[in-house]
Amino acid sequence: MRSGHPTEQAVGMEYYVSDADGIGGRLREDDADFRVRELERFDTEPVDAPTDAYPHLVFRATLRGWDTNDFASRLSDALGVSRERVNWAGTKDKYAVTTQLFSVYGADPADLPEINGVDIEVLGRAGRNLEFGDLAGNEFELVVTDPERPENAATITDELGEFGGLETNKNGGHTDSDGESDVSIGVPNFFGQQRFGSRRPVTHEVGLAIARDDWEGAVMAYLGNPTDAEPESTQEARTFVEETRDWQEALERVPNRLRYERSMIHALAEDDGEPSAAEFREALERVPSNLQRLFVHAAQSYAFNLMLSERLERGLPFDRPLAGDVVCFSDTDAPDGLELPDTDRLQRVDERRVDSVTRHCERGRAFVTAPLVGTETELADGEQGEIERAVLDDLGLEPADFDLPGEFHSSGTRRAMLLRTDLRLETEPLTLEFALPKGSYATVVLREYLKVDPIDLG
Repeated sequence: MRSGHPTEQAVGMEYYVSDADGIGGRLREDDADFRVRELERFDTEPVDAPTDAYPHLVFRATLRGWDTNDFASRLSDALGVSRERVNWAGTKDKYAVTTQLFSVYGADPADLPEINGVDIEVLGRAGRNLEFGDLAGNEFELVVTDPERPENAATITDELGEFGGLETNKNGGHTDSDGESDVSIGVPNFFGQQRFGSRRPVTHEVGLAIARDDWEGAVMAYLGNPTDAEPESTQEARTFVEETRDWQEALERVPNRLRYERSMIHALAEDDGEPSAAEFREALERVPSNLQRLFVHAAQSYAFNLMLSERLERGLPFDRPLAGDVVCFSDTDAPDGLELPDTDRLQRVDERRVDSVTRHCERGRAFVTAPLVGTETELADGEQGEIERAVLDDLGLEPADFDLPGEFHSSGTRRAMLLRTDLRLETEPLTLEFALPKGSYATVVLREYLKVDPIDLG
């Protein structure tokens, strides 16, 4: 175990679990070097099924150079329908080749347009639209360009195989003599840098202020906090807002591309005098509801990362439970080859059950969890309970703090601590292939291999 990159430590990822030096290099030299394919669990009827019962056309699209939201807008424009009629299960990045499902209400196959950089395969019809829960996970095929120490990939794979602790590993849990491997590995199931902002990780700071009922602090965390990764004009505008709180002048200085910041500033500029706490909250509510939720989710994610880092520091296992831990069981409907935790099926592990639950964990049927703290969170007992309470005390939080208005409210849940997957490692070019459950980040696997600035993992 070694210390993580300073930028990652700032969002709670304090360690790498592999000791070997990283291979270095970079990702996304070309869009085709970053391929993502959804693992779906959504049933369809034949395409000629009656449209009154099955009004949603379902198709699989492979996108090159398209952000999911941008493609959906382009598609709805071409069809001449509301953007709200287009739905999908997971949002994907522009700088990649991505394959995912879409549904369109009221469309026929002949209506689908030809769009540059898009291949469409019609699957059939459905009685409802796609939703986030229809995504089980994602398969990744990622090429690392110009690795500096490619020979270290085999050692890192062995170290991560040991951390994962699965009962059986293909090839005995070791790489082949030619450097290629097909083994099970494990890493801490951290929330990746993208959760907090890859270039400006502040969303958790906003969320922490919200949970502390500090609406002014939440707004200023979002409007201020300039970083070197931003254009100089943006840094200057954020500094001006921090130092002056001259909202009218700020509208002249803050670039138009910062539309969420400008929405907040417009709200604060509507009244003369010092804004009240209620007015700061109203300003924060000017941003889209999904971003409001993201602020609180990022605060929960930060606390979760800190809990995992503390468990690592104490040398406690991730692949098996201790007395007092809370485990969840696997989703029996998961696609073949994917370990998918079901956090609706929780069990507290007492001394009598440690051995039996350990066997379930060894076989990939159960997972030790930590909380994403909310109003209904019940903390663990034993040493893990000590960790959870200590992290919350350090952050000045407790579950009741998430009893918040509107979109900011969160009842909380739990999340598996260990992210485990079968990895295919090829050497020419250096390529990593693996599948992850929904909500987990490819970058938390890649960070162990490259050990570079997280900006280079984006």
